[in-house]
Amino acid sequence: MENVAIFDSPGKGRGLKATKEFWAGDVIFAEPSVAAVVFDSLLERVCHSCFRQQDKLQRCGQCKVAHYCDRTCQRAGWAEHKQECGAIKAYGKTPNENIRLAARILWRLDKEGSIMSDMQLITLDELEDHIPDMQEDDLKDLKVDIHNFLDYWPRTSKQHNIDDISHIFGVINCNGFTVSDQRGLQAVGVGLFLNLCLVNHNCWPNCTVILNHGNQSAVNTMFHSQRRIELRSLGKIEEGEELTVSYVDFLNLSEERQRQLKTQYFFDCTCEHCKNHIKDDLKLGGVAEVDGVKPTEEQVKEATEYCFQMLEKMESARLKGDYHEVVKICKECIEKTEPVLADTHIYQLRMWSTLSEVQAYLQFFTDAADYSRKMVEGYMKLYPPNNAALGMASMRAGVSHWQAGEIEVGHAMVCRAYAILMVTHGPTHPITKDLEAMRVQTEMELRMFKQNEYVYHSMREAALKNKPMAMMHEPRSVDEGIKNLFHRKK
Repeated sequence: MENVAIFDSPGKGRGLKATKEFWAGDVIFAEPSVAAVVFDSLLERVCHSCFRQQDKLQRCGQCKVAHYCDRTCQRAGWAEHKQECGAIKAYGKTPNENIRLAARILWRLDKEGSIMSDMQLITLDELEDHIPDMQEDDLKDLKVDIHNFLDYWPRTSKQHNIDDISHIFGVINCNGFTVSDQRGLQAVGVGLFLNLCLVNHNCWPNCTVILNHGNQSAVNTMFHSQRRIELRSLGKIEEGEELTVSYVDFLNLSEERQRQLKTQYFFDCTCEHCKNHIKDDLKLGGVAEVDGVKPTEEQVKEATEYCFQMLEKMESARLKGDYHEVVKICKECIEKTEPVLADTHIYQLRMWSTLSEVQAYLQFFTDAADYSRKMVEGYMKLYPPNNAALGMASMRAGVSHWQAGEIEVGHAMVCRAYAILMVTHGPTHPITKDLEAMRVQTEMELRMFKQNEYVYHSMREAALKNKPMAMMHEPRSVDEGIKNLFHRKK
């Protein structure tokens, strides 16, 4: 941790600053988790050791709750699971993810003490739990979790007082970090990373955080069982400059970001983008003037309200798995609002995003490519140039255009995505490696296309049968890709 130092950040309390100069894509520090657990909803579909999603997992023969890829993963995860296994058997049911994570943290603290690594800059006791700031409903949930935790915690383990247990739950509530699967496409669990807790928020940050499974082998049991995050620089950072990440997605209005930050993390954001409402006009704006005609404020307001209502209907249809109805709702909305709303309007962007994903899932690739391109063009006007959400959207658009046979645009989108993710994810991340393979393939196909279109289309048909590129499987929630940095159990 020689690259960073703790300091008093004006108006924010403790923070981290750089002790040397960094450039885009540099890893400022990497950190294994104190503990991590799989989400309640994915207990049987995600390995409890390496957090990979697998079709077939082997479950623990004792507690029947933990699942693993194979015996190698089970051995690697045994140190974390050993006491948990006996506790679950004795408890007779599966505690929720917050309780399981709190227990894993306490078992590790009991075994190793407050200093668990020579990389550690802060102890768990020194972190804020914000319990006095919690709303009444959150406090009720906290009391329920503590009550259930006390029933779950074994009598044979070291006993802790209520204040210490409450502190653990409070820290998890505002500092638990979402852990992704091996490709970084879906959040599958939650973990605690102590040094990461020191990095303050900025809506336009100079760093990003990524969970990088990389090329971990089972013999590397520390990182294999504990998971590892990387704090990566998004651009040039001067020596002495504060390191910041964004706790919430920038694709929200300033008012909404501030509401989320106050509700979930208990502070008022005073960054320039919030104070000056930067880009809010684009996010709810109307189309530019065309032939001297521009929509009125009333027309934009009506289209915005209509779009919001249709988003709710669309999400209801998506939850039922009625994807043809999703397409119908989206197209009806877009036909009415596209002539009025700007290509940066956040509701319109969500419509395009959902429609492009659903159309790709239904294999209407030309439509999927068209809407994904519009989505990326809007994102480029709102997000910073090196932003993971922009990179992932560009990748989706690249694959959609490739599937639609539009190789020139497809290759350009894949190259753009690759350049962004080399900064945000790094060259060893599985999704970056996937993109590198896509980039090489589309570059080869583009050369073939320019030499002989007939041969290219023949080769492409053969490639499609082998499906070397694939989109994500089933379309997700509208907000699934618009995640906060830290996980907070609702």
